[in-house]
Amino acid sequence: MDHIQWTAQRPELRSPILIAAFEGWGDAGDAATTAARHVRDRLGGEVIAGIDSEPFYDFTSTRPYVRLEGSDRQIDWPANEIAAVQIPTSTHDLLVLVGIEPQLQWRTFTKQILSLIDEYKVELVISLGALIADVVHSRPARVYSSGYDPELNEKLDLEPSTYEGPTGIIGVLHDALRTHGTPSLSLWGTVPQYVPHATSPKAALALVERVSQLLELTIPTTALEIGAAAYERQISELVEDNDETRDYVAQLEAAYDSLMPEDGASLIEELEQYLRDR
Repeated sequence: MDHIQWTAQRPELRSPILIAAFEGWGDAGDAATTAARHVRDRLGGEVIAGIDSEPFYDFTSTRPYVRLEGSDRQIDWPANEIAAVQIPTSTHDLLVLVGIEPQLQWRTFTKQILSLIDEYKVELVISLGALIADVVHSRPARVYSSGYDPELNEKLDLEPSTYEGPTGIIGVLHDALRTHGTPSLSLWGTVPQYVPHATSPKAALALVERVSQLLELTIPTTALEIGAAAYERQISELVEDNDETRDYVAQLEAAYDSLMPEDGASLIEELEQYLRDR
C-alpha cells in the first residue's frame, strides 16, 4: 500500500464488495464514473483514502487544476478516491473507487488496489465502464455484463470475456484479480454514437440499476431519472433538426424494438469492436 494515502480512520467493513470506475478510455459519456459516484453518495459513503497521483500520471496530459479559496490558491491533483459504504440492511458493505485511468506504472497502480482488497478481504470486484455503440437515446440504455470467474459466471448467468485486443486499466485490473484469486465482473453501459461526448445520465442510470439488482440493494435513482429524461428530451430536439440523423435514429429505434429480448451477441460484438477501435 505504498501509494495509498489514508484521509480518515479505517472503518470495519463486513464482507465488502469493491466497485471501481475510471475516467478516460472506458468511460463514454462519463456514465461509469457518474454511476459509481451516485452509488457512493446515495448510500452515504465516506471517502477514507486516495491513491497518490504523483507516480501514475503525466501531468502534461492529465493536468492538475488551480482554484481560489478566498484569496488562497489551491491545486487539485488528479484524484483516485476510495470511499467506504456501510450498509446495515445488507450482508455486504462496499468500497467504491472512483478515479482516472493512469498513464504510467499500471502494474504498480493495480498492486495498490490489490493491497486494499487484501486489507479488507474484499469478496468481489465490480468494475463499471461505458462504451459508444449503435444504440438509440430514446430507448432504455443497455448494459453488457461480463464475468472473469467460472463459478461466478454460472451463478449469475454471465458471459465469460472473450475479448482480444487493446485494453485499458479495467482489463489490466481484472487480469490481476484473476491471478490474485478475487472474483470479478465488469458492467458496461452503452452511449449512442451520434452523441458520444454528451454526459449520459441515462447510461449511468442503467448501470446503477444493474448494480442494485446484482447486490440486492435499494439505491435511490430519482436524480438520475430526472437527468435521463432531460437528456432524452434535449437530444430528441437536436435530432429533429437534422434529417439524416432523424432517419438514422428511426432505424435504430426499429432495430431495438425488433430485438426484444435484447440481442446479447450483438452487444458483445459492439463492445469488442469499440475496445479495438479505441
